[in-house]
Amino acid sequence: MKLSVAIQMDHVSTIDIDGDSTFVLGLEAQRRGYEVWHYTPPELIFRDRKVMARAQPMQLRREKGNHYTLGASEMRDLATFDVVLLRQDPPFDMSYITTTHLLEHIHPKTLVVNDPASVRNAPEKLFVTHFDNVMPPTLITADARALREFRDEHKDIILKPLFGNGGAGVFRLKPDDENFASLLEMFSQRSREPVIAQRYLPEVRQGDKRIILIDGKPAGVVNRVPAEGEARSNMHVGGQAVKATLTKRDLEICEIIGPELARRGMIFVGIDVIGDYLTEINVTSPTGLQQIDRFDGVSLEAQIWDRIEARYQATRGGAG
Repeated sequence: MKLSVAIQMDHVSTIDIDGDSTFVLGLEAQRRGYEVWHYTPPELIFRDRKVMARAQPMQLRREKGNHYTLGASEMRDLATFDVVLLRQDPPFDMSYITTTHLLEHIHPKTLVVNDPASVRNAPEKLFVTHFDNVMPPTLITADARALREFRDEHKDIILKPLFGNGGAGVFRLKPDDENFASLLEMFSQRSREPVIAQRYLPEVRQGDKRIILIDGKPAGVVNRVPAEGEARSNMHVGGQAVKATLTKRDLEICEIIGPELARRGMIFVGIDVIGDYLTEINVTSPTGLQQIDRFDGVSLEAQIWDRIEARYQATRGGAG
């Protein structure tokens, strides 16, 4: 199958070719002979009921400092592509939400991955609340009294912005921490949005697992171990990726959430599991492919494109 693919992403010049999942998705698309185009979210244009993008043909290669070539910019109707990959990084703000509304105009005639309406309706820290028996004790509110009561009950807690990403703004508050009131003030001054509080899970010292699900099925896992003295395991704040295997509990969590992910058109999802608990379902721009590929000797990006091809055929009435 030869597909024409547009990738909506942060500019290709900014990516880390050793860790970026979009990069290997693009490389695999090239390897299959797909036509690959690049555009950034500000280059998305809606006019006269058409969704356009100021896009450029893109070639990728694994050469540091010389990893891409972009051709001449053209105004392209996104409805003329077979597939659009929605791959820009969060924050999941109104700009991000707007792109999902615009891309809905072309999906599923042009297959958008992940489904833009489902991306909009499944923010990382909120979507997880729809499943039973998977979350640690959790509170979502802007009410300071409720937050204090939650802290009094659980003592050691994590406090973080509801729509944050990459570990930014995540605080661990131990029972004797005197900064609690100041943090609540800071969050309330920054935004009217609620915050999320969760019981601190000491198992995070052993790592925060990133599990990749492809069309609702678990496909691979990597463990991210936080640096000494750090409560966050995100790799860009010093977390270390280590090889991991799926436990019985990991598989149980995947069985609980997987069918709903597939039903909603979430082909590429990354979930975060600490100990026995699911903490986030990442649907906007999941990462982890390259780390798992290296540890396990696999090509998750090839598996993702296999499922995209099958879903594309299914939307056209073919076998899938």
